[in-house]
Amino acid sequence: MTEGTAPTLAAKIDKLFQIVRRPDGEQYTNEEVAAACREATGESFSATYLWQLRTGRRDNPTKRHMEALAEFFDVPVAYFFDDDQGKQIHAELELLGALRNAEVRNVALRAVNLSEDGLGTINDMIDAIAKREAKRRADD
Repeated sequence: MTEGTAPTLAAKIDKLFQIVRRPDGEQYTNEEVAAACREATGESFSATYLWQLRTGRRDNPTKRHMEALAEFFDVPVAYFFDDDQGKQIHAELELLGALRNAEVRNVALRAVNLSEDGLGTINDMIDAIAKREAKRRADD
């Protein structure tokens, strides 16, 4: 996905699966989410249908299905329909996903009390390391 481009419906749904996890930390399955959505709507909602939405093979779900998904994943239904709000929530989900990594969380917590200059130095170091690692990956 390029900068400034709104994610597709499939990407939005898949991102929810990647970030919002079961209490044990594992991803929800299509079957688990579809069953919860069937229960919430009283309508047909199969794991196959959900898989089709996640992979972009279907992209015109009913409003009730989207409401059920939004309720299950605890996001506003506008996440799916409003590009501006969708981008904002998508960015927040990216941050939440990053913070699930214990090492990232450890760095963030240690940086809380740093000055603006200190944070700037840390950001510069992270940028330099990221560039070096990207170059290394490109060379491999």
